[in-house]
Amino acid sequence: MKNKILVVGGYGHVGQTICKELGDKYPGHVYAAGRNLERAEQFSRETDGKVKSMQLDIRKAVNTDVLDQVKLVIMCLDQTDTAFVRSCFQHGTHYMDVSASGPFLDQVEKWHTEANGNLATAVLSVGLSPGLTNLLALQAQQLLDQVHVIELSIMLGLGDQHGKAAIEWTIDNLSASFQVTENNRKVIVDSFTDGKIVDFGADLGHKKAYRYPFSDQQTLARTLRVPSVSTRLCFDSTVATSFIAGLRTTGAFRILKANWARKLAVRSFSRLHFGVDKFAVKIDARGEKGGRNTTVACLLQGKDQSKITGKVAVTVADALYQKAFPHGVYHIEQLFDLASMQDWLWKEASVEIWKDGSVIT
Repeated sequence: MKNKILVVGGYGHVGQTICKELGDKYPGHVYAAGRNLERAEQFSRETDGKVKSMQLDIRKAVNTDVLDQVKLVIMCLDQTDTAFVRSCFQHGTHYMDVSASGPFLDQVEKWHTEANGNLATAVLSVGLSPGLTNLLALQAQQLLDQVHVIELSIMLGLGDQHGKAAIEWTIDNLSASFQVTENNRKVIVDSFTDGKIVDFGADLGHKKAYRYPFSDQQTLARTLRVPSVSTRLCFDSTVATSFIAGLRTTGAFRILKANWARKLAVRSFSRLHFGVDKFAVKIDARGEKGGRNTTVACLLQGKDQSKITGKVAVTVADALYQKAFPHGVYHIEQLFDLASMQDWLWKEASVEIWKDGSVIT
C-alpha cells in the first residue's frame, strides 16, 4: 500500500516545518530524507518518532524500490536534472517541488505525458515565491476581464531567519541573466537592474525593488496567458538593497564566481540579523474590466517566510494525499487558488486587495 510521504531535505529549514505539521497529522507515515542520516535521525527523535528518518542522496542513482510504498514526494532541494522526478512518475508517485528555478521546472513540465500515463500528479511552484505570488496573481486576474501586465514584487526582511539553501540560491543569482515575457516577446534581462519603486503598505513604506529570476514570472506568462510579467526583489534595508545594486552596476559580482568568495558571501548573509523579521509580497496588475482600463493590487505581509513557505507546501501536500487531482504536471495556480489557503493564511499574514485604488477586501 502506498501511504508514505517522503520529504527530501526534510531536516532543512523549510523541510522541518513541512515534516512536523504532516507528522502530527500522519504520524509514522512521514519520512525526513537526505544525505546526512545522523541529522535525519536526530530530527526524528525531536518529533518523538512521528517523523521517521531515511538516508537518500538524489545526486546519485536512487534505488527505485524506495518509492514502492511512497504516495507523495515533497522536494525541498534544488536539482540539476529530472532523473529522480521521472522515477517518481514511473512509480505512480505524486510529486511536489518547493524550489524557484525556472529552467528546472521547465524540464519537469516536459514529462507531463509520462506523469499522466502513470496516474501521477505533480504540483510545481509551491511556496512563497513562487507559490503565494502565483495565487495572488491568479486572484488579480480573476478581478479583471483582460490582463495586460502583472508586476510581482517581494520584500525580504534581513531580521528574518533564512535557510542555507535559500541564501545560497539568492547569492548564486545576484548576477544572473534570465528570460522574461514583455508584450508577448521573450527578452533577456539581468538581476538587480531596472529598479522600480513599490508601495509595500503603511508599515513598510515605499522601496526600490530590482529584477530577480524567481520562476513565477516565467510560469505565469504561460499559465495565465499574460503578455508582460516581471518579478522584483528588495530587502527591508534600503542600504543593503542599494549596496547590492551598486555591486551589480560596477560588475563586482563577478568575484562571487570564485568558490571562496561565494562561501564568504553565504556565511556573511547568514549572520545578518539587522532589520525587521517581516516579508511582503505585492502584485500590481493592469488590464480591462467592463471595457475600462482597470488596476488591481494585492498585498500580503507576514513574518517568517520559511514558515509560510512550509505551510503552503503542507496545504498542497495534504490535498494531494487525501484527494484526487488531474494527473500530469501542473503549477500551483492551475489546481489551487488563494481561498484554498484561507484556513491558515489570514491568521499568519495580512492580505489586502485594491481595485482602482479602493480596498475591496
